[in-house]
Amino acid sequence: MKLLVCVSKTPDTTTKIAFTDGGAQLDTNGVQYIMNPYDEWYALVRALELKEAAGGSVTIINVGPATNDQVIRKGLAIGADEAVRIDAEPKSALYVAKQVAAYAEKENFDMVLLGKESIDYNGSEVGAMIAELLDQPFISYASKMEVDGNTATISRDIEGGTEVVELDTPFVLSASKGLAEQRIPNMRGIMMAKRKPLKVEAAVEAADMSTTVGFELPPAKSAVKLVDPEDMNELVRLLHEEAKVI
Repeated sequence: MKLLVCVSKTPDTTTKIAFTDGGAQLDTNGVQYIMNPYDEWYALVRALELKEAAGGSVTIINVGPATNDQVIRKGLAIGADEAVRIDAEPKSALYVAKQVAAYAEKENFDMVLLGKESIDYNGSEVGAMIAELLDQPFISYASKMEVDGNTATISRDIEGGTEVVELDTPFVLSASKGLAEQRIPNMRGIMMAKRKPLKVEAAVEAADMSTTVGFELPPAKSAVKLVDPEDMNELVRLLHEEAKVI
């Protein structure tokens, strides 16, 4: 089975976010970057499990500049066979989806996997866009997947429960918690990653339909109000008049 896993570079969850140029650009000074956890922990590891069970290959793909190579190498250290970086700035979800879809269509992958969202924008857009561009089924928020030959049985999270679907390859899948368990690269994997191929390809011409106007931080959280545990009347008043939850 030929598998493609999309990975993105995101700021570490502990990063303090700030903006420059009047809110038009992220201030990258001092920012520590990581591989998007949903891509790494669930999509990539499940792809590796499928390869280990049934054979095949796992390729990881990233759209971004050369500074992304260190993050991409981590995917190779975890176990991916090869990596591809599309040499372009990831301008928007649609632009990224068009780059990934163009490469995937050319290489005829059986399955395209990616995390349910990236932890920076939380858009959950790229997977559906890739599927539409490839004219393939899209299964979102997958929490379990079993594959028998070319047929996959997938459990996906829906509001209030779980939906189970069955379909044949090829398809696009976004991974959520439960699809796999995180793997930590060992020393052997790290050393082997240095010798695995990381190909750089030019971006395809792709019209973009969105422009980033600016960013802004959410309002600062208000101070916590402490209420005497014996003063229930004051607690009720605050919940009713200020919090407006009762």
